[in-house]
Amino acid sequence: MRSNRAALRAGVSMAATLPMIAGALALGIPAAHAADAPARDTLAGTKPAWATAKADKGATADSAQVHARVYLAGRDATGLAAYAKAVADPNSPAYGKYLSAKQAQARFGATKAQVAAVKSWLASAGLKVTGTTQHYVSVTGDVAAAEKAFGTQLHNYAKGTKTYRAPSKSASAPTSLDGAVLTVTGLDNAPHKAASKDQLPPPDAVFKNSGPFSSYYGSNTASTLPSAYGKKIPYAVQGYTGKQLRAAYGAGTYTGKGVRIAITDAYASPTIAYDAATYAKAHGDKAWKTGQLTQVLPSGYTKTEECGAAGWYGEETLDVEAVHAVAPDANVTYVGGASCYDDDLLDSLSKVVDNHLADIVSNSWGDIEANQTPDLAAAYDQVFQFGAVEGIGFYFSSGDNGDEVANTGTKQVDTPANSAWVTAVGGTSLAVGKGDKYLWETGWGTEKAMLSDDGKSWTGFPGAFTSGAGGGTSKTVAEPFYQKGVVPNALATANSPAGNRVVPDISAIADPNTGFKVGQTQTFPDGSQQYSEYRIGGTSLAAPVIAAVQALAQEARGGKAIGFANPSIYSKFGSRVYHDVTDNPTGSGLAVARVDFANAFDASDGLLTSVRSLGKDSSLSAVKGYDDVTGVGTPANGYVESYRKH
Repeated sequence: MRSNRAALRAGVSMAATLPMIAGALALGIPAAHAADAPARDTLAGTKPAWATAKADKGATADSAQVHARVYLAGRDATGLAAYAKAVADPNSPAYGKYLSAKQAQARFGATKAQVAAVKSWLASAGLKVTGTTQHYVSVTGDVAAAEKAFGTQLHNYAKGTKTYRAPSKSASAPTSLDGAVLTVTGLDNAPHKAASKDQLPPPDAVFKNSGPFSSYYGSNTASTLPSAYGKKIPYAVQGYTGKQLRAAYGAGTYTGKGVRIAITDAYASPTIAYDAATYAKAHGDKAWKTGQLTQVLPSGYTKTEECGAAGWYGEETLDVEAVHAVAPDANVTYVGGASCYDDDLLDSLSKVVDNHLADIVSNSWGDIEANQTPDLAAAYDQVFQFGAVEGIGFYFSSGDNGDEVANTGTKQVDTPANSAWVTAVGGTSLAVGKGDKYLWETGWGTEKAMLSDDGKSWTGFPGAFTSGAGGGTSKTVAEPFYQKGVVPNALATANSPAGNRVVPDISAIADPNTGFKVGQTQTFPDGSQQYSEYRIGGTSLAAPVIAAVQALAQEARGGKAIGFANPSIYSKFGSRVYHDVTDNPTGSGLAVARVDFANAFDASDGLLTSVRSLGKDSSLSAVKGYDDVTGVGTPANGYVESYRKH
């Protein structure tokens, strides 16, 4: 994971991270197969970019073991992408004409004959088939068998300070399979470090916020602290509640009744039912009804230490409580992955689609685009496309490190938020005033300076960038049709004259300094496990908030699924249904004062006082119109109602 839970709550970073994850190919249509040898079709993107001649350390031993997945292209991969576009586009005659999961599989899924042919090919090369689903065939075997099957040589390559296996050229499949293979994953083994446990670890160490706080934005001025931007500043809010967020984003009387929301993360909090019920009661949210919160979990968990399993408990808790706070009558299904690796997260997403567990899916995890591999990108996009034809929309956090330069040294977006088939959710700093009145929002971007030793100034004000909404222009994904004419040309063509996908699409509250209060069972210093509350943020808050708002919108249109929402979201651009968020909504610099426990629990080790500037998102800027911090903006009064017309 990119960061542990304590860092997330402290506002350093939020979106949980995978060691290896995919991005997206243009519109997810498999690359045309070009013959690279007699009777072979190239599987484009299966040789990773880091497997260069300079990094080559020689052939991998023939006896080394390979665990791979051969993803199935299905009957009509091009037709799947085309239909996914048509049912999501309000201007298409096929708009909203969704298929059931069974119909989608029958029309676009792999045939029994295709599966049998793929299994026969793999077995004939000496690989052992270990599992078959409607999406892939998993195999294991030695390197020699894998090389025979996939028409490539496996070599060892230096990647950073370590060495990993990868194909020396793109893998291929027999032409006789007639395009039945979409891609193969697992031929490269970066960064697979197998480590498993039978049981999940206990909750992370307790985290608490110190006061003083504001109960709503600006309610408590830090009059004894130094000024910032020429004026006294307010203390950070204690944490907004559902009532305040519903008012800010125009929920009205809608509650998400009859709508199903799925949440995917890794692992599962052992105390989620208790925590969610306790939190709802404490903050005036509707009590959870019997069966309203369900979990779909794997038979076992792996890589718990490597993935920081306990850190994911807070992620699930935030997602579940935020969704319920904004859409209190929606049914919530949590689908946990066996680990934080792509294969397991893909399995979670596939469960949602194959069983149509929900119409709206909130996903608060991701990685940097540089770590994406096109083979997995194709596998992810295929799941998203199947979801689209069924009327299922996927919402992904855009990331918490702004342009990623401070984090990685390279300007880039996050993935899978960069997929053309998902809704990327950016982040804002939100000011809700007295009486739950919406005041303003800025793009989420934080600069932090500490209080000087003498208490009379902010050291190095405004300080260094700490975190902010992820956004920018993809280097690998082509500009999707719904962004054309809305996204400024300068952004779309930043990496290619032909135009690329720009992130995010829409946004909501994310800044931990104007964050959301959550309640969770945590491990206290004496070893006891107790329920307590803290303020949290990140685009991992924005994603479930937008998912919940979409549930309200689906209720508004009589329960008919919105499905893949981007074409609809962009069709409303420029109207009053969005708050057009900018970095400078009041005409002067904005900041809040924060006081934190040095030990993250109590005042025994002292307090840390800082000023957090708002609207300072690395090189990214929230400006009038579409921007790469907040997308088209945030939902305003009228957004939910606007879906009644479609």
